[in-house]
Amino acid sequence: MKVYQSRYAKLPGSDFTEVKVRAQAIYAQYVARTKRQPYIRSKYFSNEKIFLSYFWVHLWKKNWRDRMRRLQYLPAALDLIKNSSFGPSVRDHKDDKTAVLHRFYGLTR
Repeated sequence: MKVYQSRYAKLPGSDFTEVKVRAQAIYAQYVARTKRQPYIRSKYFSNEKIFLSYFWVHLWKKNWRDRMRRLQYLPAALDLIKNSSFGPSVRDHKDDKTAVLHRFYGLTR
């Protein structure tokens, strides 16, 4: 299995609000690029759009500790989705049989 090496490190901060403010600043850069839904283009999916608004809906379903962990890796995750050409592991969603889950692997700096 090939692993993508990201250029970004984890967001620093020991408090959820510190990490959230920095993550929202990064997300605001993507929001400012378009008048509609913010997105990034993925190299692996032949430059198709990956919409970012689904991430925030998914994030608020988690507990606060998991939210902080996921927000700390936001810049590295966006870099991985945008630039990685390595194939992900693919499996069916356990609840929704029409959905397919793609899991990309990467390392932070």
